[in-house]
Formats: sequence, structure tokens, C-alpha cells
Amino acid sequence: MRAVRPIRADRRKRRLVAEINVVPYIDVMLVLLVIFMITAPLLQTGVEIDLPDAAATPIADAGEAQEPLILSVNSQGEWYLNVGETPDQPLAREEVQRLASAVLRLNPDRRVLVAGDAAIDYGQIMQAMVTLQLSGAPEIGLMSDPER
Repeated sequence: MRAVRPIRADRRKRRLVAEINVVPYIDVMLVLLVIFMITAPLLQTGVEIDLPDAAATPIADAGEAQEPLILSVNSQGEWYLNVGETPDQPLAREEVQRLASAVLRLNPDRRVLVAGDAAIDYGQIMQAMVTLQLSGAPEIGLMSDPER
């Protein structure tokens, strides 16, 4: 007669393997990194303005956490403000004044700049500066491209 051995005695105990394969996660991370590197410069563009060239010295950035309030005037004389729900939509003078005064009431130390197209006449740039001054801007700077 043959002796019957318990079934469990023959089997080896299986250990659970608790390893995580991170190679697929690294691949996904690298793909996302490349996508963000390509799209980030595209997201920074706003209104298309051909700034005049000037040999002005750049303003030293004192480590400001927030970007300046920029009023852009394109070659057709349309005004754009880089705040609000739609910064890429042209605004009327009254709307620019309302938005700018609201922003400057919240943060009176925020830097205010005017970016005017090189083809626009000086009178329209002055109107933009007066509107910002009426909104409560104590100082207004003009933007330019460095000379080539």
C-alpha cells in the first residue's frame, strides 16, 4: 500500500513579489515633459504687437511674484488688457479703465506697462496712458524690444 502524503507538504510556499515596475511611468513622464516644453512658449504669446526698438536698459525684476498689468495697443488701435476673463479680446476704453482700477485697488504696488505697436500714432499711446492714470496707476512704463 502506498502512503498518502499531505498535499501542502510538497508545495513550496510562494512569496508575494511587491515590486513596482516604474519604467512605463518614466516613459509617460518624459512624453509629458516634451509636450509641455513645446507648448509652454506657445501659451505665453498674447496680442500680436510689433514693439518699437529702443536702446533702453531693462527694468530690474525685483523678484516680483506677479506679472505686471500690461495694456497693449495693436496696429489697428484696439486695446487689450492682460487681466480678466478674455485677455485676447479687444476692450473699450471704459472697460479697460474699470478692469485696471479694480486690479490696482487690490494691489496698488503692481507694475503698470503700455505695449504699443510701432505703427500706431503717439496720440493713441497717450490716451492709453491717461486711461491707466485715471484708473489709479501711479507710474506707467513703456515697453520696447531691444535694438537689434
